[in-house]
Amino acid sequence: MNGLRAVIVCLVIACAAVVSPTSAMAVTPVAAEAAKPSWSALPVPAAAPPVTVSDLAARGPGEAWATGYEHAADGLRPMLYRWDGTAWSRDTTFPGAGEPGWLGKVQFVGEEVWIFHNRAGTGEILRRSAAGWSAVPLPQTLWAYQDFTAVPGGAWVVGEDDTGLKVLHYDGSGWTTQATPDGVLYVVGINARTATDAWAWADTSTGSTVLRWDGTEWQDAKVPLPPNSNVHTILLEPSGRVTIGGSQYTDGVARTYLMTFNGRAWRTTYPPLGDTYTEAMVRGPDGALWLPVRSDRAFQSKYARVDGPRTTFSYGPEGTNAIDVKPRALARAGSSLLSFGTVEIYGSKPNLMSERLGG
Repeated sequence: MNGLRAVIVCLVIACAAVVSPTSAMAVTPVAAEAAKPSWSALPVPAAAPPVTVSDLAARGPGEAWATGYEHAADGLRPMLYRWDGTAWSRDTTFPGAGEPGWLGKVQFVGEEVWIFHNRAGTGEILRRSAAGWSAVPLPQTLWAYQDFTAVPGGAWVVGEDDTGLKVLHYDGSGWTTQATPDGVLYVVGINARTATDAWAWADTSTGSTVLRWDGTEWQDAKVPLPPNSNVHTILLEPSGRVTIGGSQYTDGVARTYLMTFNGRAWRTTYPPLGDTYTEAMVRGPDGALWLPVRSDRAFQSKYARVDGPRTTFSYGPEGTNAIDVKPRALARAGSSLLSFGTVEIYGSKPNLMSERLGG
């Protein structure tokens, strides 16, 4: 009888341990990990490989556009894809879709979509409204078109011609050429928050610098960039926050840095990203910075999430027979993230891929 009582007591203790709050808390991290959203593959209609992806922009979960170009036998051909919230499809209705050229940066301007288009060597801005496509030609032809940005009330194209760098500004009715501070040799890239608040990164005889347009003139923004560094991108947010991504070189070795401006001061950090190129960096729906990084798995993409001092990584889905998966651009699409890039399948040239986190 005493033996039976001991067995019953042991069973009661074991059951209490299973349902105790301490035990429940012990399994919570596992459940939370399982609940995290994961990357999923989105089919993309194939282009003529090899292909190059230029940019990706999303207005919300139901509209995104991806740009780039195909490497055809007779030269480059522009490439445009649209996401409708359910599937990717190719758009060939824009002016010059069947002509030589390429598509660059894509931006949402009010209710319209604006895209930079190199059309057989001549620059123009494609505009898509409810009435369809139209084009705004540039006032002159440049031999190099470096970057483009647009906001309501203003657009900029930066590049070069035989006389040197050019900053072309469109105010909605016409074009003007804007001067840059003395010593600027080359404008690498440009981004804008409003028509009177634009930022550019440039090369000078003494190194990289950041410029700012205040609605009247371009000035040195006095950003304390790390020594021996360059700038890959400048992320501007409606809150006023500014994030700069670039590389710093020490003894010929590059490491990625991030600089954040909170409206009062700059703060520089060096997350464990190696020499990652930060051009595709975006602010995700979770408030963290996201960017694609070089993957250590040939058959999977890899993404970094930088949230203050913490950097974590996630992988995309495994690609069948994939030997090189390269997401090239990211965009926030509502509560999810979209990526667009290329994948090389064994025995074929790189073609298009897209992935989504959440949604």
